[in-house]
Formats: sequence, C-alpha cells, structure tokens
Amino acid sequence: MNQAIARVVNLIPDDSQHVWSGDLTAARQTLLTANPVDVLSINGSFALVAQEGERVVLARSLERPLRYFLAKAADGPVLIVAERIDAIAAELGRRGWGDQFHPSYTRMAPAHHVTTLRLIGCPDPNPVYERFFDPPRGTLPRDLDEIGRRYVGTLYDALGSWLAAQDLAAPIGVPFSGGIDSGSVLLCLYKLLLDQRQSPARLKAFTLSVDGDGEDARQAREFLRRTNLEMLGETIEVPSGALDPLRAVAVIEDYKPLDVECAAVNLALLQEIRARYPEWRLLVDGDGGDENLKDYPIEANSELTIRSVVNNRMLYQEGWGVDSLKHSLTYSGGYSRGCVRGYACARQYGFVSFSPYTRPSIIRVAEAIPFAELTQGSHERLYALKGEIVSRGIRAVLNLDMPVYPKRRFQHGSASPEAAARLFGEDEARYRRHFHTLHA
Repeated sequence: MNQAIARVVNLIPDDSQHVWSGDLTAARQTLLTANPVDVLSINGSFALVAQEGERVVLARSLERPLRYFLAKAADGPVLIVAERIDAIAAELGRRGWGDQFHPSYTRMAPAHHVTTLRLIGCPDPNPVYERFFDPPRGTLPRDLDEIGRRYVGTLYDALGSWLAAQDLAAPIGVPFSGGIDSGSVLLCLYKLLLDQRQSPARLKAFTLSVDGDGEDARQAREFLRRTNLEMLGETIEVPSGALDPLRAVAVIEDYKPLDVECAAVNLALLQEIRARYPEWRLLVDGDGGDENLKDYPIEANSELTIRSVVNNRMLYQEGWGVDSLKHSLTYSGGYSRGCVRGYACARQYGFVSFSPYTRPSIIRVAEAIPFAELTQGSHERLYALKGEIVSRGIRAVLNLDMPVYPKRRFQHGSASPEAAARLFGEDEARYRRHFHTLHA
C-alpha cells in the first residue's frame, strides 16, 4: 500500500533564495496553485519546495540546481531536498540511512517545469512534470535590427530589475572575456549605473589569464580600449597549476568534459578574486547567451543537425526534454544540467552570481527569433547571427558600438592553446571514474 510523504527535509537555506518581488512564503504558495504558469510570477533566483498534505511541489529557476532523494524510514518515507548530491549523502549518513544512497538515485528537478510528487512510498510513483514556461517560437519578423533591439532591451530591463534589488554600495564584478555575452552584460550594467546616477566605479571586469597568456586577456583589453572603459578592467593572473579538473568534478558533481573544464578555470578565477577582495559578493556573468542564440559548433556533436538545433524548443537550455529517452533523471539536460558550472563554483567561494541571459523574459525573445528562416540551413549563417543581433541591439538600446570577436570557450581563451591542450584532454571516462570515487 502506498504511503503519503511523512516528512520533507529541505536542506536549501532560505538566505540562498533571491526573490526580488514578494516574499518566500508567497513564492512557495504560488507553487501549490493549480496553474503551473503562475510560477513565472516569481521574479528571482530560486530553488523552492512546497508541501500540501500528500503533495510536494518543486520548481527552480534555470541557473541553479534543485535535487531530491526519497529515503525509506520505519515510520514512512522522507523526501530530502538539496542543491548538492553530497549534501543528500551527508544527510542520509547522519540519519543512519547511508546504505540507501547512490548518486544515480538522486534526481534533478528540470528547469521550466513544476515537479509534483504524490503518494510516495513502495513502490515509488514517478514524478509529474508540468511546464510553466512555454514561449512561442519564431514569431518575430526577419529584421535583425528589430530582433537586436528587443533582445538587448530585455537584457537591459532584466539587469535593471536585478540591480534595483541590490545594496547600492555593493561592488559588482563581471567575469569578462571581451566576448559577446560578457561584453553586452558589462556595457548594459555600465549604462544602467549611469542612467540611475550611480557610480560606475562599483563595476569591475575580471579577466583570467593563465601563465600570463591567453587570447581572452588580449581581447578583453582591446574591448575595453575600444569602448573607453579601460578603467573597469582587472586581469587576474594564475599559474596553470591552479587549474584542477578533478577538483572541478567534485565541485560541480558532474563529469561532462566541457562543463568540467569551464568549472576548472572558473574556480581558479574566483579563488583569486576572493583572495584579493575578501568582502566581494556580487557577480554577473553571460552564461546562457550561447544557448539562447544557438552559438555552439554543431559539427562537434554527432547527435545534432542544424535542423534539430533550430527546430527544437529550447534545445540548448533543456536538452531533448523531460519526455525524451535521453533525458537524464539524475542530471536533467542542456543548460538545465550545465548551470552547476557557474552556480556551484560561485557558491564555493561565497559569491552570489546572476546570469541575466537565463531569465525567462530574455529566453522568450530568443525563442521568438525565426532561426530557420534566417539561416536557411547554413551553419555559417547561424554562427554569425549572435554577433549581428547583439551588436545591433547594443547600438539601438545603448547607443554604443560593441566590438565582436570570434567565439571561444572560457577554458580555451584563458590559456595558451598549448596549455589548454595539456590541461584539458576532454577525458569523460577519467572524470566519470573520479566522480564515482567521491561516493565509493
């Protein structure tokens, strides 16, 4: 006979929730409403759980993880909710239930869905996923100026909402490569501070340079020079020995090579920022920008074609979707999985990070772009779109000319090609083995 949930143990502290309108009580009550679309009214960064009798409901924003595990106890099942797999393992061990744990038994609540659990017992019913964010696709005109204006205008508004909720005296750091995403974020923040008559001295662009090398450092300096913002730049130099992919595996609790490598350089950057600035708290990054404008090399993934990329709803944000065979229950998919490369690293060093390109308002504009019509099956046209859209938008909204450089991943731009090849072998089997040793 099925048993209702006896207890919910929520290990996510309230002070990690950043709801910018309303309060946590109201936000949790919103999860319990009959209409999942109401979750879109929760403005902020959240990983929430709410309970009503036998029903437990979970939802999160795209840029942060939310995991759960069902444990069996003599007096009924216990649902444990946490951000991290190791936190779940530790809680099970503390309660004497460590023998029930395996990392593959943990579950990630997928982004953009309300996850509902009912009558959990033996056997365990599957969770029910209800989509709360389903933006219409391909509805914008094929006008790159108009698309850019809407896209960057929405970015500017999202950053404005976030800025209004922050302490006026708090400094703001942007992990900065001079690329399209970090560049547009920096320019919008700079203009926002000026428009609100706040000091742009609050703002700093942090650029990582490994062994004093890397194209990002040169590119960032050139970007700041061309936009007359050289006073905002600060290069963070670290030795290549500071990059440890196996440590990154432990921090992000994942083994996908590109996410591990990105996390390794991110951790090196954040560790040095923390050493220089012990009180620094706020970071704003460009994560999600590549996913929105589909700026990944399709040729590098044998499972993808340009048709699948431009015709599948939020493919890079969500992966193949919760109803697909390839969807990972343990990890979710797309950026819904990869968000840990930024969030977990920032939490490791006590930073509060914000990724404006993950906001539903901006993704809504991105999904409305008629990619298929604009690209006509051409990879080259797809890869060129991002620079065209964002640079035109920056010009229309901010009246600034933004330099556009070729795309590079964080781990490849922060070091020389030789160092990157030596440090990062994209060895998923090695990373996977190391991950499993963490819970052996």
